[in-house]
Amino acid sequence: MRSFNPRSATPVQDNTGKASAPIAQNDSQLNSDPTDQSATNRKIGKDSASLQKVPRRVTVATWVVRLCFAFVFVVNVQCALGFALTPEAYMGAYELAGVPGRVATQGIGIAFLMWNCTYPPVIWQPCRHRALAGVVLAQQIVGLVGESLIRATLPVGHDLLASSIDLFITFDAAGLLLMSASWGFLLLLERRAKQSALRQKTEISSC
Repeated sequence: MRSFNPRSATPVQDNTGKASAPIAQNDSQLNSDPTDQSATNRKIGKDSASLQKVPRRVTVATWVVRLCFAFVFVVNVQCALGFALTPEAYMGAYELAGVPGRVATQGIGIAFLMWNCTYPPVIWQPCRHRALAGVVLAQQIVGLVGESLIRATLPVGHDLLASSIDLFITFDAAGLLLMSASWGFLLLLERRAKQSALRQKTEISSC
């Protein structure tokens, strides 16, 4: 039995007995080179991985954000627990006394704890909880503005109370500066990294 060779150009006869045009096929149409195909796939995979890889500077900036938010969080929680668990140690600084003063101080501590519930998710994954990071910064701004207004309207003659409020203002201002600066720097680096990845993708597509 004679095998058919697709490379041959032997004429094929139809029903009329006339010879039809020779049938010939190109090797590239029959089989593709698996080596070239696998090499192309590897190249595409490497290019995709390089585009998805997070730049080291973005990773470092993310950890800086974590540290800044964590620092403010730890100090806030320490203060909140002190107010809630040992109110007598703080009552005098706010000119409070007796049972009403103790209860008021404990209430402030509980409010502090409520305030800081937004910090842990941002510290855990800042890039995933962007909206919550904005809430934290907004809370810090509200606290700083409110404390400043209270201090500005405080009558003369309450030096101990004024100094206690000044401590809150100083810390909240420093915390706002640390968190907002680190967060803004992270967003800037992310934007530049995305623009660089987009340029690389465009160059790969044009090859």
